[in-house]
This record gives sequence, C-alpha cells and structure tokens, in this order.
Amino acid sequence: MLTIEQEHTGDGYTICRPVGELDAFTVSQFRQALAEIASSSRLVIDMSGVPFVDSAGLGALIGGIRRAREMGGNVVVVCNRASLVRTLRTTGFDRIVVMTETVEEAKDAFSKTEGAGAAPDN
Repeated sequence: MLTIEQEHTGDGYTICRPVGELDAFTVSQFRQALAEIASSSRLVIDMSGVPFVDSAGLGALIGGIRRAREMGGNVVVVCNRASLVRTLRTTGFDRIVVMTETVEEAKDAFSKTEGAGAAPDN
C-alpha cells in the first residue's frame, strides 16, 4: 500500500511524500500524483517514507522529474534510507538530480543554486 501526501508550503515549495513501497502495484498512483504537481517551480520529493523502489517506481520517479523540468521547475529528492540511497547511486540517479537527507537541506539546495542563477540539478 502507498499513500502520498502533498504539501504546498507558504515559502513556495511543493513537497510530495510517498509513504510505502513504490513498485509495479503502486506506480500508477505515484505517477498521477507527480503529474498533478509537475508545474511546481520548486518540487521536493521526500522519499524518506519509502522502504523499497523497484524499476517501475524508479521509472516513474525519473519521469516525474523530467516532466517537472520540462515545465520549468526544479526538483530535489530527499532520501535518507541507506539501502535506497545505495540503489539510487548505483543506477546513476544521483547524477541527474540533487539528493539530500532532509527537507531542510533540500530547501537550502534550492536557495544556494537559485542565488547563483543555476538550477540545483545542473
């Protein structure tokens, strides 16, 4: 089972928090949630509540990031589970998007790069 929380903060961030396994059975729900918030200029995808991601889930995550970027937004992924971080690094995911351990670090990543005039995922 997967639940997805969405929060629009007063300081201009949209935070997507999937909670549960992200796999072939739950991927359509995740894909739909990301599509709904793809127009956000500052999107934080907080994966702290996700213990497992399979290839379908990873594909949905990458697709959501691509869609947000195509719409002019920036994305940072929060991931603090060692096993998931290892998986994402092994697949090269950390080379296409900024990864942080906390939501606060994600917000800092946006502010540092926006102040310098560059997207955080470049």
